[in-house]
Amino acid sequence: MVFWLGGALVLFFDRWTKFLIVEGLALGQTYPVIEGFLHFTYIRNPGAAFGLFAEKTWFFLMITVFILFVIIYLQYTWGKENIWLSLGLGLIAGGAVGNFIDRLQTGLVIDFIDFRGIWPYVFNIADAAIVIGMILLAWQILVSENVSRGRGC
Repeated sequence: MVFWLGGALVLFFDRWTKFLIVEGLALGQTYPVIEGFLHFTYIRNPGAAFGLFAEKTWFFLMITVFILFVIIYLQYTWGKENIWLSLGLGLIAGGAVGNFIDRLQTGLVIDFIDFRGIWPYVFNIADAAIVIGMILLAWQILVSENVSRGRGC
């Protein structure tokens, strides 16, 4: 349940915020939320994180489908008994689907969260959810390694 709820919430907020950005800002326009710190800057990213592998839309679509199958497999094998692992997998899946929809529609991902002076790249809710999900996944792998070796959490 946590897997599906987490993924659905990420997907909803990702799509909703991207809709608001596209409707409210012109491409390239920035809106200072906290001047010099947090801006909403509407860009379209043709690649992956940090603009890597630009213009490889079909590659990203295929790899996303593969990753979603792996995530669902992991959820039904490992995640059923671990709420944190299930949540992490749900966040990753929801973020992956959010960016997948962008790529299907235009071949580009809508990015808008711009932490000026702190983080050099603009990103979106889906990207943030994927990173948080990966942190939860890594944490659960480390915890399970320590438990299996008898070291506790």
